[in-house]
Amino acid sequence: MSIPTPSDPAAVAVELEKLRGTMETGFARVDGSLALLVQRGEQTDRAIADHETRIDALERARWPLPSLVALVALCGLAVSLWQLAARS
Repeated sequence: MSIPTPSDPAAVAVELEKLRGTMETGFARVDGSLALLVQRGEQTDRAIADHETRIDALERARWPLPSLVALVALCGLAVSLWQLAARS
């Protein structure tokens, strides 16, 4: 069998068919990779939304630090005044 010349229409058609198969395989791999990335992105978005909800709940449930400091200071003042009144 002889090697066909590059200008032979049959040889060009065969090479184009090989190129088409290679391109289809490559595009299928890229499509699969993109679908996986989209799925992971959606999972990440759901996890972030869940974390934001949990953080909001924790922030609402905690005592604000300035209020806690004021409460402790008032208790300390009340105990000091009580001790001062008890000594007199």
